[in-house]
Amino acid sequence: MNTYLRILSYAKPYRRYFPVYILYTLLAIIFGLLNFTLLKPLFDVIFEQVGPGDMNRYLTKPEFSFSIAYFLDLFNHYFLKISETYGKFGTLLYVCIIIVISVFLANLFTYLSGVVLAKVRAEIIKKMRMDIFIRVTGMHLGFFSNERKGDLMSKMTNDIQEVENSIVQSLRVVFKEPVTIILYFAVLFFMSVKLTLFTIILIPVSGAIIGGITRRLKKKAVESQESLGRIVNILDETIGGMRVIKAFGAQKYITKKFDEETDYYSDVNVSMARKNELASPISQFLGVSVVAGILLYGGSLVLSNTSDLSASDFITYIIIFTQVLNPAKEISRAASSIQRGLASAERIFNVVDTQSDIQNIPKPTIIEGFNEAIVFENVSFSYEKENVLKEISFVLEKGKTIALVGPSGGGKSTLADLVPRFYDPSEGTIKLDGRELKTIELESLRKQMGIVTQESILFNDTVFNNIAFGVDGFLEEQVIEAAKIANAHEFIVQLENGYHTSIGERGSKLSGGQRQRLSIARAVLKNPPILILDEATSALDSQSEKLVQEALTNLMSNRTTLVIAHRLSTIQHADEILVIKNGQIVQQGSHQQLIEEDGLYKKLSTMQSV
Repeated sequence: MNTYLRILSYAKPYRRYFPVYILYTLLAIIFGLLNFTLLKPLFDVIFEQVGPGDMNRYLTKPEFSFSIAYFLDLFNHYFLKISETYGKFGTLLYVCIIIVISVFLANLFTYLSGVVLAKVRAEIIKKMRMDIFIRVTGMHLGFFSNERKGDLMSKMTNDIQEVENSIVQSLRVVFKEPVTIILYFAVLFFMSVKLTLFTIILIPVSGAIIGGITRRLKKKAVESQESLGRIVNILDETIGGMRVIKAFGAQKYITKKFDEETDYYSDVNVSMARKNELASPISQFLGVSVVAGILLYGGSLVLSNTSDLSASDFITYIIIFTQVLNPAKEISRAASSIQRGLASAERIFNVVDTQSDIQNIPKPTIIEGFNEAIVFENVSFSYEKENVLKEISFVLEKGKTIALVGPSGGGKSTLADLVPRFYDPSEGTIKLDGRELKTIELESLRKQMGIVTQESILFNDTVFNNIAFGVDGFLEEQVIEAAKIANAHEFIVQLENGYHTSIGERGSKLSGGQRQRLSIARAVLKNPPILILDEATSALDSQSEKLVQEALTNLMSNRTTLVIAHRLSTIQHADEILVIKNGQIVQQGSHQQLIEEDGLYKKLSTMQSV
């Protein structure tokens, strides 16, 4: 129930729509009910049921009062006048015209209420989708290490869609159908208290049966959505890793894995369908059983002349009661569907309620630039229980370059990720210009930094938008100048539409060296005082590496740089080199100093020069 109410809370900003929706819905119900109550005078004409006493009473126009009796007497007054003037056929025509008008108005207001609800539904879903998107994009990097990408995508697409199709769609059922039932039963009670009390005996029984079915649906709904998330994850990995799958002949393996998951998903959904499809037939069977009981009980009273209903009253009563079955059936169907939506909503809210480990403190310091140094003081870091960095201490002064080298898995990339606060150290402190990083506003901290990684992160957009990514207001001349510094301008102008060429998903239309130079151009345009380069040339061929290295040299000019190097030849100019092994600094000094020492750096240098 709490989950359902939380979904409804998304509708609060759109409360202005509710009075209009309620008005349209009530009018639709009233005119719909009028369609059937008009059948009584129709039957009265056919069966000649209007008695002399009623005739005399209807001759006089009733005095106004806001009551059902007034409107009935007013209708019958005009009904009688038309009957006297135009006879039975004229009366039938009069009633049929009013029924047609009533049906038109009922459908008109049903349409209008549906349009209003559609606006609210669209806004609720948009707000919910934005909530989970903003939360996910604001999470720390460690969150994405623990979560499957496919499952997150499923929550932002399939789960949101499920909420829209079930719970938000049920908003109409939540208000309209219960009000319809209440108003219809009010009319039924007005017609015959005894008969209506008899009809509602079985309603709690049917409600208990349907409730038992819907409770079993929720568990299966959770399993279904989790399985769908795994399917999306397999698809994402398969499409992204198609080159590897084909190269290693792993198509059968991945097909089997996909088949097993889709088979499980099918089994869960068939199980859900059995329960879901059971609710509607049961509710209909119980409803028809009640109608049969009314026909038997009420009909016997009418036939024995012991009922307070006439034959025309009884037929009208039966017709009105059958109309109660439709909203009751809608409610039972919605109750089944809502369970699946609640399961999806809980998965969504689990993400929305997750707090990022990296957040601003209350009233953080906003910095406008970088002036002195970045200082690591006894910094340690661990992923859960695994120690990755151990008591790292060094100083990166403004305008200097520090290179990190060492075996893979030693902690170099993790150390670099601590500077822009992608992670926070487990122990120790990192300071920028004397301020601990945790006290600085994240946005202003990261504005001071440009990052170029081994994997070029590009987007399915134009060259221009990829270079100017995340920053507004740049002129084309500035983008071109940044591309020239990054040695990218020459190949860009040869593209089909130059700077306005779409580069495909993840820059698939470009070579590795071209993608890397676009990443460098992006960093050049941002013009940050601090650079973080994470093995930016390790995956390139010699010719591309030369162009990228020239671009990096241009980018590093007069900047403070922390560079992770795979090829030692690219960092010999660094002011200081830190040799990282097993999360610790095992050597520290300039290239010349480290070469003269008989240590790991000399060993690595010798291996690469062979």
